[in-house]
Amino acid sequence: MPAIDFDRLGHATVFREPFPLLIASGVVLPAVLEQLRTDFPPITAGGLYPLRELHYGPAFAALVDDLLSPETESVLSRAVGVKLGECEALVTVRGRCRERDGGIHNDSADKVATLILYLNDGEWLQPGGRLRFVRDPLDIESVIAEVPPEAGTIVAFRRTENSWHGHLPYSGVRRSIMVHWMTSAAAVEREAARHTLSARVKGLTSWLH
Repeated sequence: MPAIDFDRLGHATVFREPFPLLIASGVVLPAVLEQLRTDFPPITAGGLYPLRELHYGPAFAALVDDLLSPETESVLSRAVGVKLGECEALVTVRGRCRERDGGIHNDSADKVATLILYLNDGEWLQPGGRLRFVRDPLDIESVIAEVPPEAGTIVAFRRTENSWHGHLPYSGVRRSIMVHWMTSAAAVEREAARHTLSARVKGLTSWLH
């Protein structure tokens, strides 16, 4: 049984300007969301963690499989205008957000396209932590689209020279899965190694405390 409602994903809102951007809510099936309460990786620190560094349950594993499936790649390839099946994929996971996270940035040129799936319970009422795509890299209020990080909401976009994004400060639980489709296997390994080192340093720091 799939974890993702592919019909809903296929009918998502797609922006073409100023860069290709897909936004869809309610994409993860309710039964799967319930299972993810226990199957999401236990992450207690901020930052991004490569999937290979984490332990998680079967519902989470099935969800990741769906995100990497040909069905998802087909929908997103049409939305962002790139054949994602020809790229290399890297999966990272976030469990918590730090006050310093979320500054406006653009992804590196090694990243062809990015998907973010949010898995936070309930309605997101806080002003902080709501992903914003912006026109001006110096102005978080120059909003193209704003996305509350609520359970089952997917955002996918093509990396361009002006695909700026970020959010207002927020500290606390903020769960998400990210898939980056990258230019090469070497780029995947570089990015994964960077996050792996960061994750291990966080683990050591947590243990020392």
